[in-house]
Amino acid sequence: MHGTLKPDTAQGPEASSSKLSVDSSTVTTSRSELWAFYIYYIGNSGLSGFNFGPSQFQNLLYLAGYDPSQPPFSAPCGSGTNCVLPYLGKIRDINSIVLLTNGISFAIQAVLLLAIGAWADYGQWRPNITIIFTLVAVAVSFAWLGVDDPSKWQAGVVLYVLGLITYQCQGALTFWTAAFPGLTRHLPEVQESAKEVQRGTKDVNEHAAFESLSRNRVSNISFTVCSLGEIVVLVLMLGILEGMKAADSTENNTKAFSALIAFSGAVWLLCALPWFIIEKRRPGLSLPPGSSLLTVGFRQTYIAIRECLRLKQTFLYLIFYFLMGDVLNTTVTVISTLQNSVVSYSTLQLTLLLIVGIITQALGIYGFWVVQKMYKISTKAMLSFNVFWILILTVWGLIGVHTDKVGFKHVWEIWLYQVFYGLMVCPWYAYSQTLISEVSPLPQMFLFFALFSVVGKTSAFIGPLVSSAIITASGNNDNMPFSFLFALGMFSTIFLYLVDVNKSRIECEEFVEAEANREAFGDQSL
Repeated sequence: MHGTLKPDTAQGPEASSSKLSVDSSTVTTSRSELWAFYIYYIGNSGLSGFNFGPSQFQNLLYLAGYDPSQPPFSAPCGSGTNCVLPYLGKIRDINSIVLLTNGISFAIQAVLLLAIGAWADYGQWRPNITIIFTLVAVAVSFAWLGVDDPSKWQAGVVLYVLGLITYQCQGALTFWTAAFPGLTRHLPEVQESAKEVQRGTKDVNEHAAFESLSRNRVSNISFTVCSLGEIVVLVLMLGILEGMKAADSTENNTKAFSALIAFSGAVWLLCALPWFIIEKRRPGLSLPPGSSLLTVGFRQTYIAIRECLRLKQTFLYLIFYFLMGDVLNTTVTVISTLQNSVVSYSTLQLTLLLIVGIITQALGIYGFWVVQKMYKISTKAMLSFNVFWILILTVWGLIGVHTDKVGFKHVWEIWLYQVFYGLMVCPWYAYSQTLISEVSPLPQMFLFFALFSVVGKTSAFIGPLVSSAIITASGNNDNMPFSFLFALGMFSTIFLYLVDVNKSRIECEEFVEAEANREAFGDQSL
């Protein structure tokens, strides 16, 4: 059996990249385990909680809302009118309601991750957390079958929030994604590379570069497999829409939304089962003295934030991730609200748009990876290139503030957006996560992934809340938030430019040694 990498003094299952030893007690990542990891992501792709759930929520708001130029509830919303509803003590535009509810959801996620984010570092808890949240997410998906009428839009608020929490909190941004550095580190070829370093036949930096490319390979292939699987799922959904005659009436269309959400939940469960069964439960850290599972999350997050001040490069990337994550999450949400309105909430149109978007997503992510592998480009350089195109997205929306000619206001723009988003923007989800693993101490990898997720959730509820306020203050101009998002995105690039991954590797090694001596995480550090 191949050995695992770990520093001579580390207490955890992972390790720094330069102090290598062999531990035959750690299981090697098998091909079946790796493919179970990939297949899980087909189900956990966000079709229920991130795509059709939000669209159904906004559809219910639109059907339940009224034209504010007429007496309340006397005239339904139309394509040429504004659309409002009373929400949280105020009459609000439905797009503002979506953004506000989004912000509330992310705030709840931030608190939840503070409480449980660090659990994945200790014992064998992480797989259990993923299983629990997956089952709850599937249950929420099926619950949408009972919410298919505009009069139930308040129940839609609850399911929308729960769907986002269960998808985002356990899905691609935390516990499932956090597994991939460990899977990569235990790949046979990576462990063999480590042995070559021990034998003196390979340089440590060469091994670190090889391990970084291996992480990118696992990350990018998982996204590509997810995209190809999603296409198959969406084609099946077209058959469901045809069978339900979704295009024949608004009522059929609304019921079809809920059916698609439930179907995607069933696919998620089916794809999750192999990962639940095959994933190897590798041992984690022991709880710090004086800590319990109820307190360790808050304590470790506090310490991790404090230690980030010592880990300068990690801290710089944390700031960038906070800001750019807010820009992208909010930009996608704002565009989605505009898109749903432009295509009149048609389940058929939205499904076809998703198929185009996912095909280009697969091409984009895999294309980025092929270029990176061919020219051996660093993760940071690939991410910087990707960020440029995210900013272009905000510029396009910003143009629409004072004109109706462009700015995500026409069907052709929505189709162009799906292609552009897939090819040039989606690689963010692979490279931003991979760079976290390159600037984080490996024994506390899950903790730092959770820390970045908490930071991401904090920024993600600030952006929608600010954007909701901007829309209301601008007289319901739905494009006005792009001015805020463009400025924030430009500012965030300063911090990415300052990140030095090589310096980060040295800082993380020193951090690992301090943790091993309980200088960072021991009682005396508090």
